Amino acid sequence: MLKMRLSMGGTKKRPVYKIVVADSRFPRDGRFIEKLGFFNPLIPKEKKERMGLDVERVKYWLGQGAQPTTRVARLLGENEIMPMPAKGNNPQKAIPKKDRKKTEEGGEAKAEAPKEEAKAESPKEEAKTEAPKEEAKTEAPKEEAKTEAPKEEAKAEVPKEEVK
Repeated sequence: MLKMRLSMGGTKKRPVYKIVVADSRFPRDGRFIEKLGFFNPLIPKEKKERMGLDVERVKYWLGQGAQPTTRVARLLGENEIMPMPAKGNNPQKAIPKKDRKKTEEGGEAKAEAPKEEAKAESPKEEAKTEAPKEEAKTEAPKEEAKTEAPKEEAKAEVPKEEVK
C-alpha cells in the first residue's frame, strides 16, 4: 500500500520533513519512491519557505491510490490540493499530563455520583409523580373555582390603581 507521509530529517531539536511517497512497509526515514516536497515547522505559517510541494506529482500519486497520513492530508488541505480533513476531537491531549491525572481522578468520582443519585431518585420520582396526579384530579375542580373568582377581582382592582 502506498502512503504519502513525512520523512524526518534535520538535526536535534531542529526538524525538517520531506513529503514522500513510500510503501507502508518501509521505515519512516528509510527508502521512499519519490520526494514530493518539504515541510519546515519552525518557520512561521505566513512564510512561503515553510512548505514546498510539487502539486502535479501530488495529484498524480493521489490518483494512483496513495493514501496521505493525517498530517500530510492537513498540509494538502491547507494548500487546497485536496479537501481539508475533519478535525479529530481529543480534548484529553489539550490538557497537560500532570493535570490530566487530577481530572481523571475527580472525573471518575463525579461521574459515578450522578449515576447513583439518578438511580436512587428515579423510583422515588415515579412514586411522587403518580400520587400528585391522583390528588390533583380530585382537588382540581375546587381549586379552579376558587382561583377564578379572585382573578376577576384582581383584574378589576388593577385598572383602578392605574387610573389614579
